[in-house]
Amino acid sequence: MPFPFARDEAGWDALCGDDAALAPGVAALCVRHGLGGRPVQRFDSGSLPVYAVGAGHVLKLFPPSGVEHASIEARCLAALQGALPIPTPRLLAADSLDGWHGVLMTRLSGSRLVEVWPALSSADRDRLADTLGQSVAALHAIDTRPLAGFTPDWDSFLPAQRASAAERQRAGGLETRWVDRIDAYLTRWMPPPDPRRVLLHTELMREHLMIDGAAGQAYCSGVFDFEPAMIGAPEYDFASFGLFVACGDGRFLRRALLAYGYRPDQLDEDLQYRLLAYALLHRYSKLRWYLERLPAPQAVTLEHLAAQWWPLH
Repeated sequence: MPFPFARDEAGWDALCGDDAALAPGVAALCVRHGLGGRPVQRFDSGSLPVYAVGAGHVLKLFPPSGVEHASIEARCLAALQGALPIPTPRLLAADSLDGWHGVLMTRLSGSRLVEVWPALSSADRDRLADTLGQSVAALHAIDTRPLAGFTPDWDSFLPAQRASAAERQRAGGLETRWVDRIDAYLTRWMPPPDPRRVLLHTELMREHLMIDGAAGQAYCSGVFDFEPAMIGAPEYDFASFGLFVACGDGRFLRRALLAYGYRPDQLDEDLQYRLLAYALLHRYSKLRWYLERLPAPQAVTLEHLAAQWWPLH
């Protein structure tokens, strides 16, 4: 068996970090797809094992428990090919070996936005905001019928997240003064039912966007990491976008939202409050971490946090 086996979740988690144990399986998958002998190097970010294979390929591994995420990633990449204004990795193969699942894809050019953001000019950032707004709009326009069966189901997911919102944040180590405000906030600002169902990336972050080109002429060379994709209401995607792409930059966020298709009169406090609500309802929500990434020392209410983290002017 090229790939190792574990008996429990902790064991699988440990194996995901053990490159030596995974190496024979990675090599076997590379040989199976005509990439034997090419250099293999693990990327230094992400919770799953992801490897550069040669100069032009990427292999993403999922343990047996991740079969559904592997399927979602592969199906998204197939559906998105050529559909956005920016590139997405091209799916080359979705394969399994010894219970592990691999998604082989092409490699995007450039560097991650999180690494190059400080070097971008104002013009670069404005252009990027416009491009990303248009790209999220194109993502949300994808025909979701071929993606039927994605989990979790939105209509059951949202109420469950609402019911557990405060306790999930408490379990994540959030201060009591914030936990105690969550239920009242969601009672007031829970997003109203939205009949629209679109393909959501769900984790739009600088870490998942690629930038290429010289300073002053930089452009977005791709978006990746579709394993946590869902089908749901469009505004859910702008929770992570505001927190982890705009990162509190009001000019950037406003341009992106206008490029997406919002009217200027829709960029108001209600939108800010809904986006924080979606951040609290997010599958991987951790308000304590958000406060570490985007400190808001003057904020005393969740409404204050919403205004600081999703500024619109």
